[in-house]
Amino acid sequence: MLSTRRKFIFGSSGGLMALTLMNPIKLLAASPKWPEPPAPADASAGKGEKLPPLHAESEQNSGGNSVPLPPEKRVGFAIVGLGRLSLEELLPALSQCKMCKVTALVSGDPEKAKRVAKQYGVPESGLYSYKDFDRIKDNKDVQVIYIVLPNSMHKEFTLRSAKAGKHVLCEKPMAMNAKEAEEMIAACKAANVKLMIAYRQQYEPNNRWIQKLVREKTFGPVKLFEANNSQVQQGKSGGKQQWRHVKALAGGGALPDIGIYCLNGVRFLTGEEPYEVMALEHTTPKDPRFKEVEETIAWMMRFPSGLVALCASSYGGHQTKRYRFTAEQGWFGMEPAFAYRGLRNEVSYAMGAALEHKENPSLPERNQFALEMDHMADCVLNNKKPHSPGEEGWQDHRIMDAIYESARTGKPVKLERIDKLDAFRNSTIG
Repeated sequence: MLSTRRKFIFGSSGGLMALTLMNPIKLLAASPKWPEPPAPADASAGKGEKLPPLHAESEQNSGGNSVPLPPEKRVGFAIVGLGRLSLEELLPALSQCKMCKVTALVSGDPEKAKRVAKQYGVPESGLYSYKDFDRIKDNKDVQVIYIVLPNSMHKEFTLRSAKAGKHVLCEKPMAMNAKEAEEMIAACKAANVKLMIAYRQQYEPNNRWIQKLVREKTFGPVKLFEANNSQVQQGKSGGKQQWRHVKALAGGGALPDIGIYCLNGVRFLTGEEPYEVMALEHTTPKDPRFKEVEETIAWMMRFPSGLVALCASSYGGHQTKRYRFTAEQGWFGMEPAFAYRGLRNEVSYAMGAALEHKENPSLPERNQFALEMDHMADCVLNNKKPHSPGEEGWQDHRIMDAIYESARTGKPVKLERIDKLDAFRNSTIG
């Protein structure tokens, strides 16, 4: 047995003997030159005290020591809608923000608003209902309205916020369709207020590092993008049908809710815009959850560089969150991807002639919601256009409208060909 094993490991046919004879310098030279980590999204917050090094250069550092602005200089945010995202993610994230603070809450449940206000120190004068929301124009402590409502309400509250003279941060998807998105952009421009769409992954450091792998062609030009964002959803929540399953409230099913991460992800990471889409969808017959919206949708997109993207999303498939680029000299991506925390990069490439190397390089975890809210605050304080403005959300809606058309007709749908990179977003991070 031992003799057989020794032959396998050290035999003249190759095996590990070949690897041990390889020049380690050549192996090292075969490794890619990683791009520098992206600048922090909250770089404008300011620098803290200069501290001496604590760890050796071989160790991962803390990522800097930028400090928060004094409370009186932070931008005041009103959170509109006290659902799961606001309560579990946004309000807790504000404690990690460095340039903004919560100064108002808007809810259809006054008692709930009072309870939450006590938790976060929001004065009673900063509490509003949906009906009396327009009074917020007189609240000088509110500069930004963060809209966290069912999709069908995004347009209404964006227009009301603009009329009140307040800047708008709106959850994705931006609206119900491209036409509504256009109206929201026009209203904010007319009122001279900023409009940003909450694409949190565009501000997250690991996603931005992968963007550099794509843009700097670390493994050569990317040829294929594959992404899947799926989850199994309950039919009812609190005894009521989930609003995400009601077409009049959501506009669609898996595509605008979670599939949009795949769509916006490939656009953001590559900077390219698709010029053709082909899609199909399926809904399990008689499933009471999906009487009005699609359960599963898959689509293909073609890009000017030759990149082909294959994306899928489902409300009925076990939780899957991943994306991967295949390039000439390796593949790389993230699994899990799209999640609020616990993101994990994946990279695979040849190291020398006989070794395929896989690794999981990653940057320190940052709160994605705090980063996006601080970016909006930075834009207000320094009069910048947001990195993900209304036009970015509008383009996603144009593409989603085409995806639905293709799924309905069974035919490819052509889109306007755009050769310019980052045609709908602004370079204002850091």
